[in-house]
Amino acid sequence: MAAGLDLYAVLVAGYEKSLTLTNFYRADFIMDIINQLTSEFSLKPDYTKNIIALLDEGNTIPFIARYRKEMTGAIDDQVLRQFVDRYEYLKNLEKRKEEVRKSITDQGKMTDEIEAAIEGCLTLTEVEDVYRPYKQKKKTRASIAIERGLQGLADFILAQEGDPYAEADKYIDEEKGVPDRQSAINGAKDIIAEIISDNAELRKKLRELFENHGELQSKMVNDDGKGTYAMYADYAEIVPEIKNHRVLAVNRGEKEGCLKVKLYFNPDLAKRVCAAKYVHSTGACAELIKEAADDGYDRLIEPSIEREVRSALSERAGEQAIKMFEVNLRPLLLQPPVKGKVALGLDPGYRMGCKVAVVDETGKVLETSVIYPVPPFNRIEEAKKIIKNFIKKYGVDMIAIGNGTASKETEIFVADLLKEVDRDVSYMVVNEAGASVYSASPLAAEEFPDYDLNVRSAISIARRLQDPLAELIKIDPKSIGVGQYQHDVDQKRLDSALGGVVEDCVNSVGVDLNTASASLLEHVAGLNSGIAKNIVAYRESNGKFTSRSQLLKVKRLGEKAYEQCAGFLRIPGGDNIFDNTAVHPESYEKAQKLLKLFGYSEEDVKAGGLAELPQKVKAFGEQKAAEYAGLDVATLRDIVTELLRPGRDIRDSLPAPKLRKDIMGIEDLHVGMVVDGTVRNVIDFGAFVDIGVHQDGLVHISEITDRYIKHPSDVLKVGQQVKAVVISVDVKKQRIGLSLKQVKKITN
Repeated sequence: MAAGLDLYAVLVAGYEKSLTLTNFYRADFIMDIINQLTSEFSLKPDYTKNIIALLDEGNTIPFIARYRKEMTGAIDDQVLRQFVDRYEYLKNLEKRKEEVRKSITDQGKMTDEIEAAIEGCLTLTEVEDVYRPYKQKKKTRASIAIERGLQGLADFILAQEGDPYAEADKYIDEEKGVPDRQSAINGAKDIIAEIISDNAELRKKLRELFENHGELQSKMVNDDGKGTYAMYADYAEIVPEIKNHRVLAVNRGEKEGCLKVKLYFNPDLAKRVCAAKYVHSTGACAELIKEAADDGYDRLIEPSIEREVRSALSERAGEQAIKMFEVNLRPLLLQPPVKGKVALGLDPGYRMGCKVAVVDETGKVLETSVIYPVPPFNRIEEAKKIIKNFIKKYGVDMIAIGNGTASKETEIFVADLLKEVDRDVSYMVVNEAGASVYSASPLAAEEFPDYDLNVRSAISIARRLQDPLAELIKIDPKSIGVGQYQHDVDQKRLDSALGGVVEDCVNSVGVDLNTASASLLEHVAGLNSGIAKNIVAYRESNGKFTSRSQLLKVKRLGEKAYEQCAGFLRIPGGDNIFDNTAVHPESYEKAQKLLKLFGYSEEDVKAGGLAELPQKVKAFGEQKAAEYAGLDVATLRDIVTELLRPGRDIRDSLPAPKLRKDIMGIEDLHVGMVVDGTVRNVIDFGAFVDIGVHQDGLVHISEITDRYIKHPSDVLKVGQQVKAVVISVDVKKQRIGLSLKQVKKITN
């Protein structure tokens, strides 16, 4: 596809169809959007045009990020998703501007000044401010006064050039509901109050004052919240300094009826600002305008601005919370798999027992059982006999223990048991968040119809250790246990963002076409649930795929879907070695040409004999080699990387999960002790770290590093292995305080 003005013509044509308000459609608005996105994302204009065109053609983000680098400047998938979000906002902003233009014009009230005001709006809120005076309203005190014929008196008072009371006498009319002078004055003041309230420039100024100098206040009104919301019982903080997680906490407390929340700004100052906008003299008219301004602020402006600013605060906090979900979810999904190991999963429990499931190297269920090694039954010897038998019978290499109820007791049991086993078996406590959600889902019922809910959880826990990505994608990302306040943010936005993370992770790793479940396949670019099931059905009916091109025989999988998905699907041992790489079928001939240029064949790729290829390409010249093969340089580099290691898994380069054979309890900890840990969750005020005891320790942001950081995620990510110093232990409250920055001081 060519870049440039031909794409611009395509884009404009597309938007003329999407916008129904053609009488007011500006053909140059798409160029305005292009210019703005180009500036905000520091792109070349042609790259911006190309990205928009590719998106509008139905290309997926993973496909664009991976296979259209030459058209986008190699923008990565995360930035591309931010681009898409911003692009959609700007389109909606322009659409709303057109709607407002049409409405005001239809009323016969459009002026050059209003047009300029609309054109200058940078946000949807600003557009609504401009539209407010012309928006159809329900019956108000001002509209009633206008019906009574008092608009002229209001205009007279605003002009501030005479005696308003004498003028008011002209508007007395019993039949219209204006029985006396004061009624006329009051009605005119109602009209003025609404005029002041509807002034876009004034509202913008007041909003800025609230945002820069307002104070968020909360008071405890319900004793039920004393524990959870103790710090917000008598809380106040100016808006610019309030942390996002505090906004969400206050919102939740208010929603639960525990807190009364108010956004405060000095009303005397605000009222003076309102009056100053309209008062330009002294005398009776000026006094009436001041009274109307005070009333308009108290009754109309202040409640509205408070809602708007609090909404903006909540939206900002929600976006930050969603971002943290994304930041935490990505490394969690990309945890290295433990390949080629038989795993035994334990879902701990007290009265219902501990559910057991053994799965082979591929995740296939071999056998299940239930043991009762913890209170109230304490059938320890019987449980040991069952687990020892499984270890010997199936060659179990590792045990995964869920971290829920009875986890600590179960871990003690396993640690003791392993001392009595000859085989080299280790264990790991696995975060089981979402396992119960999965086990009760239709997907789990379809996958394991012969097992009850509890056993399904044990299977899921075992598989999480073997291949976290393949297992976790079966669970609603909100239930996986990373981030904060998942129920307090825009659920549609959260689902979209987390769905994007899952899609990016699945496609960056790649999927084995012959072993992947339908639930994994549906996250591959270009596929959906229906097509994924059709792929599995085709595989079951026709045997293993031997070529990517066979995908075109799958029901409902057309040329476009094939283009999007093919490069992300792998076929180990297939007819074509390229099918086990991320090289796209559209580049096979070019890849072969590249190999021949340097004296290699596909057999050399299979044999892993291309170690010197990067040096040869560099010596020949990347640009020259790319031109010879008909490639761009970015794609050339990707192909060289893929040919070096067919079937490579990007997760293999990451630190492997830490398996243990011993156990430690919170009572074994002491201040000053140095421990190894794995980051479980990164939040706004710190990070929770698993240090091998039942309770995760908290590293406050102030204890992460000596240098200044804006957010814990600047330094830490989920799955990262760290050394920490224990700085506090509260056995009663099960709280552990950790420090990362003090490790060097103690170990030096």
